Amino acid sequence: MSETPAIPAESPVARAVPPVVNRIVRGDVLEVLPAWPDGCVDLVFADPPFNIGYQYDQYDDNRPPDEYMAWTQRWIGQCRRVLKPGGTLWIAIGDEYAADVRVAVRRQGWFTLRNWIIWHYTFGQNCKLKFNRSHTHLFYFVKDGARFTFNVDDPRLRVPSDRQLKYNDKRANPNGRLPHDVWTFSRVCGTFKEREGWHPCQMPVALLERIVLACSNEGDVVLDPFAGSGTTLVAAARHGRRWAGVELSAEYARKAEGRVTEETAAVR
Repeated sequence: MSETPAIPAESPVARAVPPVVNRIVRGDVLEVLPAWPDGCVDLVFADPPFNIGYQYDQYDDNRPPDEYMAWTQRWIGQCRRVLKPGGTLWIAIGDEYAADVRVAVRRQGWFTLRNWIIWHYTFGQNCKLKFNRSHTHLFYFVKDGARFTFNVDDPRLRVPSDRQLKYNDKRANPNGRLPHDVWTFSRVCGTFKEREGWHPCQMPVALLERIVLACSNEGDVVLDPFAGSGTTLVAAARHGRRWAGVELSAEYARKAEGRVTEETAAVR
């Protein structure tokens, strides 16, 4: 871990330094990222508030739609600016605003969409008056459609094919295939060992590891502008990436940093 101290976003010093690597900067993403230089990050994974009324300790998750989308475009624009020319942006978003985000990014011409992934999660949410929800949208964008990192030959990304598992087909690639664009990972439920319990929205580490392994290399800088429970940062640290987090809540930032330290020490 870097020994560089975390600098609060409200400090004047924070506006004159590059990204604090391997620490979380506490502050508003729209105040922190403008202080960072252009092209200093390789991969961004953003899991922003979905504007559906979740109870965060510092953020109001119930904004008027136009206000929410204006805010969304501002932070996406800042993520684009800090990404290197060959950088990658992933965005996790719910049904309520997935189409809006896709259209907004296309209209701005900011990124090329490589995949619209559906994360199908087991242990989904039970609904009494409509079909149960069991998915989240994952947009996989690249800044330059001709130049980006995608580690197609990394064996940790590949999964057995039906040719191998069902048909014993000799034509099957012995290394397996890349996953389809519907990914199945369980939600991190309250009884799971992985569950931290102090943050309302925790993603599974295995999902973030797939993204980190596919779209970055060892030594790259991986940014999570909504660090939350720290899952992106754990996945990055486990695989030799430098990580940077931004988090509005001082309490979440403190606990997420502690989680990264604890979980990465456990796998060494």
